[in-house]
Amino acid sequence: MADDQEKARVEELTARIHALTETVEQLSARLTHSSPATAASTPPASDIPVEEEVEDLSQVAEKIITWAGKASLLPRISTLCFLLVVALGLRTLTDNNIIETLLGSVLGMGYAALLILASWYGYSRENPLAPVFAACGAALMAIIVVETHSRFQSLPLVPAYLTLMATGIGTALISYRFNVLVPISFGTLGMCLAGAAIDYPNPFFPYLAMILWTANILGYFAAILKRCSWLRWIVLLVTLPMIHLWGVKITFLLGRHDQAIAMLAIPWLLPVLTLFTCTYLALAMAGIVRSGNSGISRYDYTLPTIITIWAFPTASLAVKAQGTSQALLGLVGVLCTLAYFGVAFWMAGRKATGSSGANSFIFAGMTLLALTLPAASGSFLFSLPAVGLAALWLLVVSQRWHSGGTRAISYLAQFYAAAALALFLYGNSERAVDFPTAIPAALLSGTSLYHYLLARRSTPLGASSFFTGFDRQDRSAALLLLGALTSGFFFLKVCVFHLLLNMPGNVSNSFRCAQSIIINLAAAGLMLTAIYLRNREIRNVSILVTLIGAVKVFLYDLLVTHGMPLVLSIFTFGLVAALESIALGRWQREPSREGRDLTE
Repeated sequence: MADDQEKARVEELTARIHALTETVEQLSARLTHSSPATAASTPPASDIPVEEEVEDLSQVAEKIITWAGKASLLPRISTLCFLLVVALGLRTLTDNNIIETLLGSVLGMGYAALLILASWYGYSRENPLAPVFAACGAALMAIIVVETHSRFQSLPLVPAYLTLMATGIGTALISYRFNVLVPISFGTLGMCLAGAAIDYPNPFFPYLAMILWTANILGYFAAILKRCSWLRWIVLLVTLPMIHLWGVKITFLLGRHDQAIAMLAIPWLLPVLTLFTCTYLALAMAGIVRSGNSGISRYDYTLPTIITIWAFPTASLAVKAQGTSQALLGLVGVLCTLAYFGVAFWMAGRKATGSSGANSFIFAGMTLLALTLPAASGSFLFSLPAVGLAALWLLVVSQRWHSGGTRAISYLAQFYAAAALALFLYGNSERAVDFPTAIPAALLSGTSLYHYLLARRSTPLGASSFFTGFDRQDRSAALLLLGALTSGFFFLKVCVFHLLLNMPGNVSNSFRCAQSIIINLAAAGLMLTAIYLRNREIRNVSILVTLIGAVKVFLYDLLVTHGMPLVLSIFTFGLVAALESIALGRWQREPSREGRDLTE
């Protein structure tokens, strides 16, 4: 009986095993040979990212909460609110005359100083709330000093400035002691902005200059701490307009013979300007030398040029106010230019693995030379050839230094000289035909042309962001050729005008058409040169000059001039058009010929 039951159980288990095996086989067949309908019944892919996006948003929220917790954001906001409550309470008591104005001001400044001292203690204990105490203390001190002096007139000017300076220096010491940026940032900004706001727009400028000078020094030390330039930029943008405003107000009040001129301390302007200029240049040099392999900051690199552009016009105002010679100022500027170039040579000679920073002072020196030479020489026109010669010298220096940046500066300086000549003579029709004008125009044309030929003999050497990133083919050298053509045009213009004076006929009518003929002949000469040298660059310049001639002939000569001069103008343009048609046709038929070097 027992044996029968066991047999029955075995048979039942065997049947179940067979059933399970068949089920598994059916499921496998369905998975391997699934129909399109089965695949389509799966959830669409567009529905899946919704959950993923929700998960991503939740993760972002978690990250924000985690960051806020690590940064102690809420405790810092809470602490800031409580600190402001105390300050506003003191202000309310003072406004309602519950306590005297002077006592309220003293309590407020004492409270701000206490917060700064508390930040020192907090940093020493690595308390995350220490930055809040430092920032709040520095900001409150600046606000209280300005309001106490300007609104309540209970704080004299000298103690107000000294309090601001003490705040800036104190916060700088905290930053250096604990290697943090917040105290010196808020202290320097508060000192600078509050100093500029006191008695604006009629501050006592020597005292204000003392505040601004200190702020710039502290800004440099702040950049050493964290290599941040934003603080220095802000202080610079406050300092330069305020010192220039000093010179403008002196000039304005002198013209009106105003009695308030005595409050402007005229004898102090030039010494203060010299102090600021030397300080800025020294800070730029220190920043460039200190940069090493980390790269020169834009602030340090551009500071010499910015200061140069600012200092010379301000110095001109001071010299004019004191009745000193502008020629003497120009001579001093030329000597400073030589000093700039000396610094640049010293920097280029340093064995630095990174950028030497020499081009910073090269560009500033060329800028100062362009500004001061007209004052030193007494003639704007005759100063331009000297600028062109200096630009030509820079090209030689660039080859010696293997500096593409110096080469680019030489191009820019040479083109500036030609453009300045054109703009000056275009707006002065009488001077444009004066015979002495031919001398600087001819010199500048020859210098620019020789500069172009030297540039085409060599290629840019060394690493340069300009030639590697913007002008890999050195096409910007074509500006030198355009400058030579422009200066040469004004030279020939003067010569033709004086030649026409000795000829019969309407001088004005003939002179207008003669200018068109000069342009047309220049285009023809350039095209012939391009054909001989197979030079695409000269060909393109020739086409550009031809377009200028077309505008001059058809939009001006046809409407204004008449007679034989007009006939010659149109005839020369037709010759140029025919020549270029033949030349361009040959150019297209012989595209494989190599261009010849300009120096052959």
